[in-house]
Amino acid sequence: MRLRVALVAILALAAFLWWTDRPVPREPGVLAPEPPLQVELPEEEFFPHDDFVIAKVARFEVAARVLGKERYWVEREADLVPYDLALGWGRMSDSTVLEKISISQGRRYYFWSVREYPIPRSEIISSSANMHLIPSTKEVRDAIGSVREGQVVRFTGYLVRAIGPNGWRWTTSLTRTDTGNGACELVWVETFEVVS
Repeated sequence: MRLRVALVAILALAAFLWWTDRPVPREPGVLAPEPPLQVELPEEEFFPHDDFVIAKVARFEVAARVLGKERYWVEREADLVPYDLALGWGRMSDSTVLEKISISQGRRYYFWSVREYPIPRSEIISSSANMHLIPSTKEVRDAIGSVREGQVVRFTGYLVRAIGPNGWRWTTSLTRTDTGNGACELVWVETFEVVS
């Protein structure tokens, strides 16, 4: 009997989590037309954050469609960056294009694959990115945590470098055209909102 009750409770929790985190369906059309806005600072600005030192490198603002969200719990970086968002703008925010691209996340990377390119490969690369988000407040952290795939979000903050104990470092990308290791943006997020 207890096993049956526990199983029902686990299934109910799984259903609840799926329901609250399910993707938001979208009609065809570009939802986030503009690329991120980035303005490099004349010199880096440093400040402490928990056990880390954060160096602001560039002012950053983006409005983009959420292509995926990944939560991290156990690794050293999870305390600093609990969430990664895979984001798309321009034609990478259009359902007509996205239905032809397979997207996944894991191990702090964003992966995509196609059978046939719906748009040029270079445009997929320059119009989407995996972003490591450092929430500046609990409210920002909660807002990021409640985001669902398919929503359009807008956030502002800084591209940063993070320096941790024992010389550990994590550096942001400063371009949208790179791929592979080191190509993700590390963002100190000051404001975060769901646009639609």
